[in-house]
Amino acid sequence: MSVWQFEFMQEAALTGCLIATACAVLSCFLVLRGWALMGDAIAHAVLPGIVGAYALGLPLSLGAFASGLLCATATGYIKSTSRVKEDTVMGVIFTGLFALGLVMMSRTASDLHLDHILFGNILGLTRAQVIETLALGTPVILIVLAKRRDLLLLSFDRAHAQALGIASRFWHHALLILLAITIVTALKAVGLILVVALLITPGATAHLLTKRLDAMLLVSVCSALLATLSGLWISFKMDASPGSCIVLVQSALFVSAAVGSRFIRSSRPEQVVGHPDPAGT
Repeated sequence: MSVWQFEFMQEAALTGCLIATACAVLSCFLVLRGWALMGDAIAHAVLPGIVGAYALGLPLSLGAFASGLLCATATGYIKSTSRVKEDTVMGVIFTGLFALGLVMMSRTASDLHLDHILFGNILGLTRAQVIETLALGTPVILIVLAKRRDLLLLSFDRAHAQALGIASRFWHHALLILLAITIVTALKAVGLILVVALLITPGATAHLLTKRLDAMLLVSVCSALLATLSGLWISFKMDASPGSCIVLVQSALFVSAAVGSRFIRSSRPEQVVGHPDPAGT
């Protein structure tokens, strides 16, 4: 009996592949910019927004987005007005917001299940949630792919990008907004905790295997799609958590890439090379 003959598995595969693609294309730039902790911070910071939106009768996605954007904006403001480094600021803010969310949840009478928020429920998504995922995730993918060269240049040489007329401040904040949207999109499927892995591991895997941007994006997306479909299949066969299985497969791909890239480097004759061109030009 085929796993994919069930409608709920087909919807999970469609939703999971879209989320995986959105996370994978953003993952490349998070890795190149050193923003791994930013993804972690925003993912945890959305909890009070979710609980607050539930209490007010608003869409949970709206509350999550507002809370995530608050985290990113507050981090940038405190960093620019103090001597504290950005990673320290993010650590303080996201742990504080996450703790606030836990307190709000304990004081809010609801049927909102903590496990579904933390770990997601990709096999239990409603048709409306699948459509919402398509509506939010597709624009993120298209925007990042269309502006990938500008985003790459901003990641390595902001002054050069500004000299070429690229609005660095605008795209800095735009990338944070896209990150928040992607986290909100993935929230119902894989939860607050596991979304961090989807935002970091595909790009890190691709970064081990190639130095060209387009190839990096392709490898990142392919590894994310492979992990999603394989993880769903494994979870069905083993009756395990789908999100956890997806992340475990993605982690296995990263380890394989790390071992494989090290073996390839050791088998090549040593030679003097120049600095790699991250744009692949």
